[in-house]
Amino acid sequence: MTREETLDDSLGLAGRFQEQFPLVAMLLITDRPTELALPALRAGVRDLVEPDISVDAMRWTLRHAIEKAGASGASSDDPQSVGRVITVASPKGGVGKTTLATNLAVGLAQQSPTGTVLVDLDIQFGDVSAALDLDPTYTIGDAVHGSTLRDATGLKTLLTKHSTGLHVLCGVKSPVEADEITAEDVSTIIGLLKAEFRYVVIDTAPGLVPHTLSALDHTTDLVLVASLDVPSVRGLRKELELLEELELPPATRHVAVNMVGRGGGLSVADVEATIGRPVDFVIPRSPKIIASTNRGRPLLQEPGRDKLRRDLTQIVDRFSPITARKPGLDWSGRHRGAAS
Repeated sequence: MTREETLDDSLGLAGRFQEQFPLVAMLLITDRPTELALPALRAGVRDLVEPDISVDAMRWTLRHAIEKAGASGASSDDPQSVGRVITVASPKGGVGKTTLATNLAVGLAQQSPTGTVLVDLDIQFGDVSAALDLDPTYTIGDAVHGSTLRDATGLKTLLTKHSTGLHVLCGVKSPVEADEITAEDVSTIIGLLKAEFRYVVIDTAPGLVPHTLSALDHTTDLVLVASLDVPSVRGLRKELELLEELELPPATRHVAVNMVGRGGGLSVADVEATIGRPVDFVIPRSPKIIASTNRGRPLLQEPGRDKLRRDLTQIVDRFSPITARKPGLDWSGRHRGAAS
């Protein structure tokens, strides 16, 4: 029997199981996930698993498949049955928001390769695909056509697979396509993805545009990025004030100051005084970031143990299960009551 005949038999068996035992969650182990995604999902396979999957990722995949099949009795309203939505935003462009989002997503994908997805929500001019050196077949523009948004099965076939295992919903290839994507489409997309993935990382356009506001309705963690200059810091303060006025659903907010260096006339302490809250992450200015962006390989994709990688890894660790909130610690990792 040939390999293709064996595959046909496997998919046929999956289809029969789906019809007779709809609560049975089926996984397909294959080294051809991109090629087989659509026929497998149509046959009722819950997810595709590569042979070299880690034990932790396999454990999460099994639990998630059982929950989605309904065998565990978990409801869609159960916060444990949906993924963590991490939105990276900034009041102004040019502050390294996409660089931070791609490094965060790659870092999380190293811990959960099959459970992390990155969404390029800079609808008109997003460049996540360039930052990851991807040439996507499908983009977010394709996701809003036809029946794709009816369920996660169709949407997952449009995701681009990165070499780290990260799944990516890339931005449109032409700004003209962006006109067809509504805030309601964005809400539907994120709703489907957070039911399928452990981590949903969203890179947004500068400012609080309608698409970003729609994403914030689903956001569990908001990372606000600013650079160490007066216009960016003032914009950050205004955005924080606006978020309070809009009374958006509560989300854990984290402030990251990027491109920090000497000689600019501002300090991190000045930023904290201006925005009236502590800065959570400080990322130094470095030519390594520029070089990695030009190569299309996020810094955390490369091996190394320098301070910049440690700073970026600290951001990833904030959201990983390894560093989940512990008693006696606040979200900055400091003991409550310690001096700032």
